[in-house]
Amino acid sequence: MARGNSTLVTEFILLGLTDHPELQPILFVLFLVIYLITVGGNVGMLVLIWIDSHLHTPMYFFLASLSCLDLCYSTNVTPKMLVNFLSEKKTISYAACLVQCYFFIVMVITEYYMLAVMAYDRYMAVCNPLLYGSKMSKEVCIRLIAGPYVYGCLSGLMETMWTYHLTFCGSNIINHFYCADPPLIQLSCSDTFIKETSMFVVAGFNLSNSLLIILISYIFILIAILRMRSVEGRHKAFSTCGSHLMAVTVFYGTLFCMYVRPPTDKSVEQSKIIAVFYTFVSPMLNPIIYSLRNKDVKQASKKALGKG
Repeated sequence: MARGNSTLVTEFILLGLTDHPELQPILFVLFLVIYLITVGGNVGMLVLIWIDSHLHTPMYFFLASLSCLDLCYSTNVTPKMLVNFLSEKKTISYAACLVQCYFFIVMVITEYYMLAVMAYDRYMAVCNPLLYGSKMSKEVCIRLIAGPYVYGCLSGLMETMWTYHLTFCGSNIINHFYCADPPLIQLSCSDTFIKETSMFVVAGFNLSNSLLIILISYIFILIAILRMRSVEGRHKAFSTCGSHLMAVTVFYGTLFCMYVRPPTDKSVEQSKIIAVFYTFVSPMLNPIIYSLRNKDVKQASKKALGKG
């Protein structure tokens, strides 16, 4: 089978989280529950924002986009992982592996900048409340959402093409529960310098660039909050930013540990544990965080449940 260079590998074997057979059913139930909570929470958030007119604001427009991203993010990995828990043949075809790799990179980079866009939205709301309605119009919001998606798709395509040009002619066992770049690089029997450099530069640039936007936004937000004379105004400003800061901490903290380092055997093994947090825990927690800490969402939930 030829793709760029000649290779003998037509499928990969995903080792998953553990090779202990007795733990497979337990892990299946655990991650099935996590996935169902993730789907229920994010779909519920999307429906709630859709049906409640009080949530038709830029902040919740971006939150709906984040819920959609988290849903796709988790769905890209979880179904295949659940099947592998209960099957003896834990294989994935070369094409399916590339597709999974592509969508994973797209979702990661898009979520980087979606969280940055949400930070900018909070900056405009707190620092320029009088101009907020005109500056964050529907057209502007659509552009701010479309930008990360377009950039994420193009970046994912570039990174996947570098993976496509790697040669796999030896072992086909991926020490992970999904097709990730670091373990794939470890398997390649061709020169991986370009791919490793590209992965490091793209991951480092996008992580630091989006994080810089968030930090700058929150520096101005903090200055604006400290200038407020009203205690109630400060509390309201902090409450609207608290949920976003928690989501940023969970997502960026785990991804920083995962990608901004060279793919050694030890780092690949550790990355499996880290990957659980940003692939499963973060998408599950985001709707919970925004529901528990947001008064508007809680009121909309009670209203929807009351009608039901």
